[in-house]
Amino acid sequence: MKPSERNFARRIDLTSLQLFVAVCELGSIGKAAEREFIAASAVSKRLSDLEATLQTTLLYRHARGVDLTPAGESLLHHARSVLFSLDRMQGELSEYADGVRGHVRVHASISAIVQFLPEDLGAFARRHGGIKIDLEEHLSSAVVRAVQEGAADLGICNAAVAELAGGQALQTRPYRSDRLVLVVPRGHALAGRGPLPFEASLAFDHVGLHSDSSIHLATRSAAAGLGRTIKLRIQVTGLDAMCRMIHNGLGIGVMPLRAFELTHGVGALEHVALSDAWAMRQIRMVARDFAALPVTARLLVEHLAPAPETSGRPASEDAALAA
Repeated sequence: MKPSERNFARRIDLTSLQLFVAVCELGSIGKAAEREFIAASAVSKRLSDLEATLQTTLLYRHARGVDLTPAGESLLHHARSVLFSLDRMQGELSEYADGVRGHVRVHASISAIVQFLPEDLGAFARRHGGIKIDLEEHLSSAVVRAVQEGAADLGICNAAVAELAGGQALQTRPYRSDRLVLVVPRGHALAGRGPLPFEASLAFDHVGLHSDSSIHLATRSAAAGLGRTIKLRIQVTGLDAMCRMIHNGLGIGVMPLRAFELTHGVGALEHVALSDAWAMRQIRMVARDFAALPVTARLLVEHLAPAPETSGRPASEDAALAA
């Protein structure tokens, strides 16, 4: 960091940032002063000092209140990010005081969460009781973005999405593999006919996932490669909802086999194997730098790494499959 950058950081006052955000949210110096229990003149003085420090005008002041300048819009974005990080830091440090010995932030795709992570994270929590895991469900593209931006220590998502971001200073490691299948109501024309090419499903209405989900992107790409389009009748955000829609005759859909096995109790459904190569997928762990992760995050990565002899499955799962 350059000396000028260090001096800039020292000149920025966190209280002034908090007051600036309050003024922006309420559109008035007076209202912000009331909310923050401080004199309006003191708020105005801090904002003027902040503008002097940054050497730019942040607010347009008028009789009805204030409006943001372009520089003010930029500062508001960064100020909220800084204050959010401070709140998170305070929360995490208070947990250390309460006995928590580590903290790992994980963002994962719905496929990883439904199929594998409950058991894997449960086993990790039993082994490392002092380590807290914050898990958030996101689309694979959002998982990658969170890791890139530092909002997550570790991401777990579809390999195709993760590897697209490989050129953006991200590293990936294997986690699991899954297979996509076609889910249909019992008695459907395609029931009991697998393995089938995905093309065979295009004559029927589909129930799809979110437009940015890796499954939707894969199926749309496959249809486009055939010069066809998917008859998308309805889109849902979860696999349970997909099964319920299919059960009630709104179409057929594509989802991971293990997820279907865990959720198909919601209706009278069957799965049909897909013969397309893209139906076999890899799920990978994503980090900016695995070697630079905190010790607690590295412990989790080691725990989630597939054992060499199981071809992507933990030994416990292989034993269960053999039983």
